[in-house]
Amino acid sequence: MYPAEIVIPMKEELTENGFQELLSPSDVEHLMTQSGTALVMINSVCGCSAGTARPGVLMAVNNASRKPDFITTSFAGFDVDAVKKIREHLLPYPPSSPAIALFKDGQLVHMIERHNIEGRSAQMIADNLMGAFEHYCN
Repeated sequence: MYPAEIVIPMKEELTENGFQELLSPSDVEHLMTQSGTALVMINSVCGCSAGTARPGVLMAVNNASRKPDFITTSFAGFDVDAVKKIREHLLPYPPSSPAIALFKDGQLVHMIERHNIEGRSAQMIADNLMGAFEHYCN
C-alpha cells in the first residue's frame, strides 16, 4: 500500500475536479446498479498516470459536449478492495493501472488499458474518451 502523503495529491487532482471516489466494494457495486453512463478512472502513482492519464481524462471531462452521468475514481495500491471490485467488472481485461473505463447501465462499453496510455499524449487520450462519450453518453 502506498503512503497517503504520496497518494493524496494525486487523488485530489481528480476529486477537486468533480470526480467521486470509489473507496469500497459497496461503492463500486452501488455505481454499477445506476442507470446511465459512468466513467471510472483507476488512478496510480506511475508516470503515465501523471503525464497523460489524469490530464487526458480531465481534458475529456472538461471539454466534451456529452459527458458521463457519473465521474468516478479509485486508486490502485491504496483503495485496494474497491479496485479489486472494479477489476471484476473489467473482465476479461487483465488488471491495469492506470486504466479508464466507461460503463453504460453497469456494462463495460469502452476500456483504455495502461498499454493504450503509455506513449500517448493527454490529447490523444482525451480524444479517445470524447469519442466514447459522444457514442455512449446522452
